[in-house]
Amino acid sequence: MTTTAPAPGTLEAPAAPASRPKRRRSPLPYILATPAIIALLAGMGYPLIWQVWNSFREYGLAQQFGQAPEFVGLDNYIELLTGSEFWGVLAKSVVFMAVTAGATMVLGIGLALLMKHIAGWARITLQVAMLLAWAMPIVAQMTVWNWLIDDRNGVLNYLLSLLPGVDMIGHDWLESPLSFFAVASVIITWASVPFVALSVYAGLTQVSDDVVEAAQLDGAGGFQMLRRITLPILRPILVILLLLQMIWDLRVYAQIELLQGFGAAGTQYDLLGTYIYGLGIGQGHFGVAAAAAMLVMLFTIALSWFYVRELLKEDAQ
Repeated sequence: MTTTAPAPGTLEAPAAPASRPKRRRSPLPYILATPAIIALLAGMGYPLIWQVWNSFREYGLAQQFGQAPEFVGLDNYIELLTGSEFWGVLAKSVVFMAVTAGATMVLGIGLALLMKHIAGWARITLQVAMLLAWAMPIVAQMTVWNWLIDDRNGVLNYLLSLLPGVDMIGHDWLESPLSFFAVASVIITWASVPFVALSVYAGLTQVSDDVVEAAQLDGAGGFQMLRRITLPILRPILVILLLLQMIWDLRVYAQIELLQGFGAAGTQYDLLGTYIYGLGIGQGHFGVAAAAAMLVMLFTIALSWFYVRELLKEDAQ
């Protein structure tokens, strides 16, 4: 059998590449994730479904004693969205979140940079002090802060009164809503800064020394190094930390509730957490409280989406 050679000047068609067999994915990751998913659905699925359904019903004290709840559709949402009280609490909560999260990030980054440039013994001392502050239970934190700001025997008023011409003995820091939320912001910032500082410091330790030396050889100063080298490298960490702080500060409850127990009372001292608790437990309007909780959840999901998107970008890179 003879083969015919291709004519001069013609190209021989390339052979089709052999198809590679598809790699089968191991089912082990899905098997390992299944118990966690089941526990999550069991622990959160029923309460979430109950809250969503309850937000469309009239559910008050009478229903707690056996009366059948009445389906009211969107009435609970309309009552919230058309009233000024919910919007006022939401505005206060957003401002409180922005101020507290911003202060936490600035102080946390500053302490992380400080730990990067101080001696070893001083850095360890600072890290231990921040860990103790971060690990302290909320009730213990609030007990200490109540002792500091007490209007009769508070340390803060006593120290301020030592200044010439200043008399702060008897001053109640929780009487005015503005000073009330200022105190709450200071307390929450104090408790949150260690987490941010230690996380940013961990990121600083991963910045390559070669990059730093190259920037220094190019004449970059301390501020230029921070703005053009360090912060851009740490940007993924900073974005995630900021979004987490915003979500946590928006949902703050325990500190505000305990501060109100120290003397302040009324809806003017409420943020979203205490406002929803007061609607449900305090006033017995569980349907309206459930609707408010759903609105807050949607707002939190909107914030969380940026966090999830940043995680997806990190995975893609």
